[in-house]
Amino acid sequence: MRKLTVAEAIREAIREEMRRDERVFCIGEDVGIEGGFGGAFGVTLGLSDEFGHQRILDTPISEAGIAGVAIGAAIMGMRPVADVQYGDFIFIAMDQLINNAAKLRYLSAGKIKIPLVMRIPVGASGRGTQHAQSLESIFAHIPGLRVVCPSTPYDAKGLLKTAIRDDNPVMFFEHKLLYGAKGRREAIDVSMEVPEEEYLIPLGKADIKREGKDITVVGLLRTVHSALGAAKKLEEEKIDIEVIDPRCLVPLDVDTILESVKKTGKLVIIQEDNVFAGWGAEVVALITEKAFDYLDAPPIRIGPPPTPVPFAPVMENYYVPGEEDLIREIKKLLGK
Repeated sequence: MRKLTVAEAIREAIREEMRRDERVFCIGEDVGIEGGFGGAFGVTLGLSDEFGHQRILDTPISEAGIAGVAIGAAIMGMRPVADVQYGDFIFIAMDQLINNAAKLRYLSAGKIKIPLVMRIPVGASGRGTQHAQSLESIFAHIPGLRVVCPSTPYDAKGLLKTAIRDDNPVMFFEHKLLYGAKGRREAIDVSMEVPEEEYLIPLGKADIKREGKDITVVGLLRTVHSALGAAKKLEEEKIDIEVIDPRCLVPLDVDTILESVKKTGKLVIIQEDNVFAGWGAEVVALITEKAFDYLDAPPIRIGPPPTPVPFAPVMENYYVPGEEDLIREIKKLLGK
């Protein structure tokens, strides 16, 4: 095996699926422009050289157009992988995604399929409030959409290949700081060994990133790595943290989280998404409904304050919850 970044793993997944199935194509802003860099984060770099511009389609700045073309192509049997550069821009396409992509299969009694993947970069990365939001909870609320959130290169490749083959629209969230693109000083290095042979990861299966017995911590995207860092530090103090990465919000693997909470008796959620009405609230509600008698303490949600993402680096660092925030709340929960 060889080490890949998240960006490289996603590119490899797209390349393999385009080679396997001629119906797969990419569409988005600057994804294959001559002399370009493969979209905003280098993910599609070089794909137009192999597949040409008929399958790596550059578009104007029109997110509604990108979504509309992709949905129409999916209805006609193609398998588009669409890119909106920054998740914040997806609001321009909300009517297309919520009233068409999410509903047409239901409205047609299953006769119309929408095998569409929307790649949506999210998360704070020093780019200001309109290029920094975490939007996964919004889409998790909409019936008919699958919501996928990989935190590692291995997961990104396996989940994207599965998403491309799925007959339902998949919102595929990627944290900008996890891409690991060469030359981006702000990137977090999460590169890891990824098999060269084909593999798929089923949607709706969580991954226990670290086993432990004292507290269950559930994170998503970037906060998975914050949880792992905190767990390593707390290990020195004999506090054993179990870190669970749901990987998908829809479908959500409640059983894996449930079994962990039954073992540890404590649940902490760490999310970059807004806390109020966020995905963590749904996890807490489900666990409270199904495992209330196993809880030794009230579940805790850790997240940003209820403000837009600030631009100033010092304020953004304060805004995004990290290792120290998690460590402080865990110690408070344990009375230490």
